[in-house]
Amino acid sequence: MSRNVGVIGLGAMGLGVARSLLRAGFAVHACDVRAPVLEAFAAEGGIACASPAEMGGKCDVVVTLVVNAAQTETVLFGSEEKPGAVASMKPGGVVIACATVAPAFAVELGKRVEAAGLQMIDAPVSGGAARAASGEMTMMTSGPAAAYAASEDVLAAMAGKVYRLGDAHGAGSKVKIINQLLAGVHIAAAAEAMALGLREGVDPDALYDVITHSAGNSWMFENRVPHILAGDYTPLSAVDIFVKDLGLVLDTARTSKFPLPLSAAAHQMFMMASTAGHGGEDDSAVIKIFPGIDVPKGAKQ
Repeated sequence: MSRNVGVIGLGAMGLGVARSLLRAGFAVHACDVRAPVLEAFAAEGGIACASPAEMGGKCDVVVTLVVNAAQTETVLFGSEEKPGAVASMKPGGVVIACATVAPAFAVELGKRVEAAGLQMIDAPVSGGAARAASGEMTMMTSGPAAAYAASEDVLAAMAGKVYRLGDAHGAGSKVKIINQLLAGVHIAAAAEAMALGLREGVDPDALYDVITHSAGNSWMFENRVPHILAGDYTPLSAVDIFVKDLGLVLDTARTSKFPLPLSAAAHQMFMMASTAGHGGEDDSAVIKIFPGIDVPKGAKQ
């Protein structure tokens, strides 16, 4: 019989993970607040669940791929009137918590999950929707050995690389926010560079080609600038994600009075874009904070 695994959150990353688990032969139970997305996944062979609590009673492993700490709290613990997945999971079950959260939150979450007789892996992810869909994303994980032993097959189906960063919850989240520091700064820098190029009248397609074959390139420049060239800001990762994630970076550093000048500047850029009404757009829309910047006709569409 197929092993029962649950995925809560069928967003850009979660849907890819759920499909990867299906391909690996798991019986994949899914839960999402958007009924059409859930129905579409059920048509692909998944099993739709009406609530996290319903899912928890059916699954040995539950993967949470929601946006933030508040949503993680809701889907796992819920309330007296509407309990979350933890309330119905069998003793020894594993929660794989994938949202980008403050390391301190991950530590406390692990304690609460273990107090309920379950196990948890602190497991934020990276790689974007494409790598999630192909089962090749990167996972930055930490947790007790027994939790890994009980979910090794699930982790292998989800990711191309699973980093085990220690036995203590929170270690995975620390590494993830450092990754987000770099990701956010690189997107902001890419937007600033393209804005300067456009202001100076450089052909945007030629600029992109040169930079992606030169020392100034970064993965984020190569991945995000095509969105700018196409004028397509359909969100894969939104501006507001980096308002949140760089905020977590700064909050973590603030506790030890550690200065992060580039992170602070990038955070302000994403804040400016969000305040201007672009929070729900693709994170490359941070370029819109620069006045009078338009991609000329003839750039990639």
